[in-house]
Amino acid sequence: MDALLVVHMQVGLLNGKPKHDLRGILDRINRLTAKVRAQAGKVFLIQHCGGKGDEFEPQVPGWEFLPELVRKPADIIVPTTLNDPFVGTDLQARLTEIQPDRVLVTGWATDFCVDSTVRSAVANHYDVVAVADGHTLNDRPHLDAVDVIRHHNWVWSNLITQRSIKVVEASELLK
Repeated sequence: MDALLVVHMQVGLLNGKPKHDLRGILDRINRLTAKVRAQAGKVFLIQHCGGKGDEFEPQVPGWEFLPELVRKPADIIVPTTLNDPFVGTDLQARLTEIQPDRVLVTGWATDFCVDSTVRSAVANHYDVVAVADGHTLNDRPHLDAVDVIRHHNWVWSNLITQRSIKVVEASELLK
């Protein structure tokens, strides 16, 4: 069984510069979540909770999940306050309960929250699949989004771990 982590796909991410291939990312995430659910896997929606006045303050519009993100009642919402959803949450306990064969990671932002999630899943000894075309961000001052994504996909595929880490295109996972 797979556990699919969908990291911080919230309305507040739309503020600021455009996110690389956001519509394509959402389509791939929705297709992956449907497949995971159909195979009795679990979908975890990681939701950033900001502070008072923050665009991710709970119950304000930016905190909500993107309306295009297909959600189901059985999905597990994990509220976070940090880039790393394993810190200060019950994510680890919930994953321990279900003992997934693999932990798939998607979402926003590649270089912050998605990277932290991939590295923590590896550090917690899960077999991890970073969905190569399932994460996004906007251009950074020193690198465009495509180069940041390419860089992180390379780094993740070369992490040293006692378990397995793979970087795989969504189309491969959807076969």
